[in-house]
Amino acid sequence: MKKLQILLLLPLIAVQVKCGSSKNAAANSGKAQSWITTTDESSKLLKQNDLVFNSETNSNQTIIVDASQKFQTIEGFGFSLTGGSAQAILKLDKAKREALLQELFSRKEDAIGLSYLRISIGASDLNETVFSYDDMPEGQTDLKLEKFNLGPDLKDVVPVLKEILAINPDIKIMGSPWSPPVWMKDNGSSKGGSLQPQYYQVYAEYFVKYIQAMKAEGIVIDAITPQNEPLHPGNNPSLLMLAEQQADFIGNHLGPAFAKAKIKTKIVIYDHNCNKPEYPLTILKDAKANPFIAGSAFHLYEGDISAMSTVHDAYPNKDLYFTEQYTGSGTNFETDLKWSVKNVVIGSMRNWSKITLSWGLANDEFYKPFTPGGCSTCKGALMIDKNQNIKREVGYYIIGHASKFVPEGSVRIGSNISGNLYNVAFKTPSGQIVLLVENDGTATETFNIKYNQKQVSTTLNAGAVATYVW
Repeated sequence: MKKLQILLLLPLIAVQVKCGSSKNAAANSGKAQSWITTTDESSKLLKQNDLVFNSETNSNQTIIVDASQKFQTIEGFGFSLTGGSAQAILKLDKAKREALLQELFSRKEDAIGLSYLRISIGASDLNETVFSYDDMPEGQTDLKLEKFNLGPDLKDVVPVLKEILAINPDIKIMGSPWSPPVWMKDNGSSKGGSLQPQYYQVYAEYFVKYIQAMKAEGIVIDAITPQNEPLHPGNNPSLLMLAEQQADFIGNHLGPAFAKAKIKTKIVIYDHNCNKPEYPLTILKDAKANPFIAGSAFHLYEGDISAMSTVHDAYPNKDLYFTEQYTGSGTNFETDLKWSVKNVVIGSMRNWSKITLSWGLANDEFYKPFTPGGCSTCKGALMIDKNQNIKREVGYYIIGHASKFVPEGSVRIGSNISGNLYNVAFKTPSGQIVLLVENDGTATETFNIKYNQKQVSTTLNAGAVATYVW
């Protein structure tokens, strides 16, 4: 990124003015409100003139929204609050930080209403340093976990979470480890290696202690995954955990440990790419593990998003979660906006996901911090520079087009894909209808939105994203 671009950061008020409000849509009888983001960045979540439903007919292609078709209930949209994200946010002075967190997590008119966060259990690769909650000198173990503590998280992630919870006490939080303590691993390293079976039970108790320690801080962990990207042992930190190993760990250790401690935190398996649906299917087939499993989590760095439906169709009583997708420093606004809204947001929602999360929430102007060997190109939704300027990156708009309008408890409803117009529709708890559309074509599209025998006609530029609310 050029230094000039970093200096020309948008002030906070610019986005607040543009974001507008969805509060009054229900009152506008016969009208639809809309917000648009264009690939040339001339519009970013910018409110448009109201559209009026009528009975006129025309030959335009039509998206038909059908509220009688009901699918999954939505738990939320959001990001990962990495240790680095928390550090970036804490650099802001108190007033600016409070305004930013209100913009991100409240349901005010000028906010985007994030409702779900993922955090790392111990360090992720977007921390300054690698750590676990029970690090020991080389050659030593702590089988009773007497040295367990939340460590560096108490300085960044926990304080920021407390400020967020003061704004949205109902926000849901998922925890995922990148690596267990190295003394539990067969290679004695934070990078790669596998969890030794002799430590399965101790590691299960480690999760119990983590959930209890966070609760003592006033933070409820709604769900955990046993391992982030278990088939990617090349990151730092990371762990190789095969499907059979995860099934054994859950069925014989983690699940029973949660039950014994009366922990209600959900256990969500896999947490990796859509190219290996056989991984969660293998675990779900395990008779011991299955009763403890709430669902499966996916990323989309490889594979096709339809893998989520493959798992849903085999186990429709288990939930689906989309937990991570990054935007990188080497791509542009247009490419990331189109691809991620189409595949990650619309794609995961149309394939039964209850959540859609992007990767890091924030970083500095150099994409830091990250661990040695960690991701040096991961672009947060926010870039916060040393002068406390805040730039809203493409990830902010990718998620904001859904999070601002689709609160927890909304239900996905029916809508058809028409030509290049990829879309997904929801009915909110207050009864509003929300339609998210991405024009994946190379030309402006003119189309109808039809609901309850009435329709509106509108246009959407090539690559643009729009959210319609009525």
